[in-house]
Amino acid sequence: MTTMLSRLLPPFVLVVSALALAAAFTAQYGFGLKPCELCITQRVPFAVAGALAMLALVGRLAPWRRGLMALAGLAFLVNSAIAVYHVGVEQKWWQASCAPARSDAVAVSDLAAMMSTPAEARCDEPAWEWHGITMATMNIAFSGALAVVVLMVVARRWENKA
Repeated sequence: MTTMLSRLLPPFVLVVSALALAAAFTAQYGFGLKPCELCITQRVPFAVAGALAMLALVGRLAPWRRGLMALAGLAFLVNSAIAVYHVGVEQKWWQASCAPARSDAVAVSDLAAMMSTPAEARCDEPAWEWHGITMATMNIAFSGALAVVVLMVVARRWENKA
């Protein structure tokens, strides 16, 4: 059973990573949701995990499969941590450079500068929200669960080898 799980793990990680990136791009280009810097940063671990899964599928790299999948699990864990930070910025628990502090006083020069630069999404203003649940909030659970699943399969495989 564990051998079958370890063989299915790289394709699973590849498919899930590709679907997560497809969902992010669909939200951006299909539904017009503008991603902030932290949203884009949260895409990187999915790309890394997908690339690691592709490497794990290469026959010559089979001896490295467990290590590659452990790194993919860690990428998901890092992504969950980034999402926690992003939710903290959304909730105004802490400040981020992509969510500058707002002041009530605005100078004419500030208005001119704001009008001459393209509008970028702010990290403290979610592009989508449903009953207080944002995409970053969902990513905490999604990436965290993926990290747990991947790392548990890797750990079981390790146990059986020892």
